[in-house]
Amino acid sequence: MGARTGLLVYADGDIPGLLRAVGAADRDRTVAMLRRLYPGREFEECDGSTLWDGGYPPNGTVYAASWPGVDVIGDQRVMIDRPSRLPAHLVAAGAGRRLVLHAMHSAVDWLAFAVWEDGRLVRSLSLSPDSGVMENVGRPLPFELPYWAGDRPVGTEPRPDEDEEPYPLPFHPLELGEDALRALCGFVHEGCPEPDDVDADAIGLYGFRARNPHGSDRLRHASAH
Repeated sequence: MGARTGLLVYADGDIPGLLRAVGAADRDRTVAMLRRLYPGREFEECDGSTLWDGGYPPNGTVYAASWPGVDVIGDQRVMIDRPSRLPAHLVAAGAGRRLVLHAMHSAVDWLAFAVWEDGRLVRSLSLSPDSGVMENVGRPLPFELPYWAGDRPVGTEPRPDEDEEPYPLPFHPLELGEDALRALCGFVHEGCPEPDDVDADAIGLYGFRARNPHGSDRLRHASAH
């Protein structure tokens, strides 16, 4: 598996349904949204991407788009081990809305996702084979249930070394990550697309290089909605 994501999505309702209806994002609206989320930072526009490719931008680059009802940000800095510790101003920006964080990294089989409703954390999960379960807050969401029930075990393959340790988790984080991405955002990176999936490759994101003129890369508090 080669999928990597660092996504934040703010929405006024069902994210997949809203994304299926979007057209071209407005650049000025997108820049205004970023300035609220990244106060004090300067943005230089660069080549953009798509929702399918732009969920894991290069370091120092942010891919983003804003439409009425839904905002999307791709930024490696939201790839945090404990999503419940997302900076408070980013959570506050979701007041009255749904906020979804989705992050995974195929090189280490790591997955983290979280959902806030009107600023209240309702579910957060982060796990990898090396670190185990780093965070498990709230009740599992419906798409998770087959994994916790043991219905999605890690496949067994012949091993050249009989002493090799079994996979340390009862399911593969990236497999759950794809189901989480589909359920929460409407598309997948790997696996077979379904007829009603969002066409993420057709949704354009603007690209920006972001820098702090004061030298700190920390996100500071702001009201973003």
